[in-house]
Amino acid sequence: MTAPVFVVERMPTGAEFVLEGPEGRHAVSVKRLQTGEEVVLTDGLGHWADGTVRAAEGKDRLTVTVRGAVQEEPEPAPRITVVQALPKGDRGELAVETMTETGVDAIVPWQAARCITQWKGERGAKALTKWRSTAREAGKQSRRVRFPEVTEAMTTKQVAALLAGADFAGVLHEDRDHDSTPLATAELPATGTIVLVVGPEGGVSPQELAAFAEAGARPYRLGRSVLRTSTAGTAAAALLLGRTGRWG
Repeated sequence: MTAPVFVVERMPTGAEFVLEGPEGRHAVSVKRLQTGEEVVLTDGLGHWADGTVRAAEGKDRLTVTVRGAVQEEPEPAPRITVVQALPKGDRGELAVETMTETGVDAIVPWQAARCITQWKGERGAKALTKWRSTAREAGKQSRRVRFPEVTEAMTTKQVAALLAGADFAGVLHEDRDHDSTPLATAELPATGTIVLVVGPEGGVSPQELAAFAEAGARPYRLGRSVLRTSTAGTAAAALLLGRTGRWG
């Protein structure tokens, strides 16, 4: 089993590092790490260092002996971004959690026309904070050292601009009778960026499809069954990661 991951604000610069605060508390009181056990320290931005527990003190302080220099994980290629329409209830956090565990590089909340959930004012700020916190925790759980970026919520116009700049742009479409291509057979780039749009439970509106098509995004389907918006992005990401060789 790989060593547990802990997030630090700044990467260690010496041979010893003290993990304190919430991360230290989690290491000591929840993980109950003991002297000699291995850990990984990361900033979530791709930098990481191996360490060995030297001592656990109190309830929230762990002294770690850093082994070797700080390393950096290369930027993934191609970079995969999922534009996620806002689901109902806590299904947004579920989508973020599973997409993070799968390996998505960026998640874009999208206020689609048919979204029941509305991110406005303080409610929207709290929801975005939850998504970002979920990505951080899921990144740690899945032993990632480069956590996905969760952007500010975007409008349809902003999403269209994002699609226009991608090397591969697609929209998941649940209608089998629609002129869509199986994502499993799509020609994918080996480098650059892939941006995939996941619509709301009510589907992507004709006006949104037209705006995305003008930006160069084609409609694609996953299979015969229709997935919920909270699971479609994860299934599509797994397919893309396998086909691009990132899971090789």
